[in-house]
Amino acid sequence: MVAADQNTSNLILVSGPSRGGKSRWAEHLLSGSAVVTYVATAPDRPDDQDWQIRLDLHRRRRPSHWRLLESDADLTTALRTIPQQSSVLIDALGGFVACHLDDSDLAWNDCCEALVEQLTGMGQTCVVVIEETGWGVVPPTRIGGRFRDRLGSLAQILDRQADSAWLVLQGRAVDLHALSQRVP
Repeated sequence: MVAADQNTSNLILVSGPSRGGKSRWAEHLLSGSAVVTYVATAPDRPDDQDWQIRLDLHRRRRPSHWRLLESDADLTTALRTIPQQSSVLIDALGGFVACHLDDSDLAWNDCCEALVEQLTGMGQTCVVVIEETGWGVVPPTRIGGRFRDRLGSLAQILDRQADSAWLVLQGRAVDLHALSQRVP
């Protein structure tokens, strides 16, 4: 569990493959926090029954006192609205990246720079869930490759700023900063 320290930033990354337990671990890290804002980045898809089942599972698992904030594409602006006394859980950056796939490289880079600046300037604990997409099949489409590349690059940028990073797979969490060396 992480105790939210209101005087210093505490950026924590949680990454891993699909269905590995990332969200559960991120929620666990903030389970001792009195005030939490859960930031959902993916838009609602009412016509996708499987998606709705996943959303419902997340909703039922979250403590009832946690505040929900749906950011869609404008994550940076949404983060600015969170009260200073609230810890933050962003789940997940894949939804944010998906909202910006049509952005030019320049616009995407500006968007990432603004997000990193916002995250590193926040005075509260912020846990960010990031999907790992490059462990499987190479995406057969250009947009799939762009999603994978942008998400992977953003994860590396955020890791350089993070106080800690966790890899979660098969229901187990590994402290990446404690067990690894940064790639030059």
